[in-house]
Amino acid sequence: MTLPRLYPITDRKISQLSHAAQVEQMAAGGATLIQLREKYLSPREFYEEALAAMKVARSLQVKIIINDRVDIAIAVEADGVHLGQDDLPPEGARNLLGNDRIIGYSTHDLKQALAADSMPVDYIAIGPVFATSTKENPDPVVGLEMLTQLRAQISKPLVAIGGITLDRAAEVLASGADSVAIISDLFSTGDLAARVHYYLEIR
Repeated sequence: MTLPRLYPITDRKISQLSHAAQVEQMAAGGATLIQLREKYLSPREFYEEALAAMKVARSLQVKIIINDRVDIAIAVEADGVHLGQDDLPPEGARNLLGNDRIIGYSTHDLKQALAADSMPVDYIAIGPVFATSTKENPDPVVGLEMLTQLRAQISKPLVAIGGITLDRAAEVLASGADSVAIISDLFSTGDLAARVHYYLEIR
């Protein structure tokens, strides 16, 4: 698959907005692929939020990826799921989702990323590239050199995540990432649509 240069991720706690409102504003800035990430709501509450976000996304022709929850991705007919190391294995998710949905997979070191290259996933996320504040117990920072090293060794699209800001995104992309996944920095100015637009303008 071809990834957009920006892979925005929703966060209700930081943004104080519903997932649907975040999708609408991100799409206004030009986002075409958005991940819904929810760490605090109950499964039922997240399902309701995701369903509302999907309605907005479909009207704007935006693809939605659900973080962690394969069941919710199926239930709301999302475009795919993003899995962590402790979630349902990619093989199991692929059996449930079929071949037409997107599966992304988080990795945190060279060994995990290389292993993921032979899994039934569509893209591999690697991070944190820099120190991050959106995870309570983050993995060790991987840095830009690992991005370059990975790009030379894996065939799948590479998403860089963790601590990336607008002023550092260009060097992350130049180091080998196909896309940058951003959470905190998207909400740093109060103008979500404009922030998304600025990221998409990076060359």
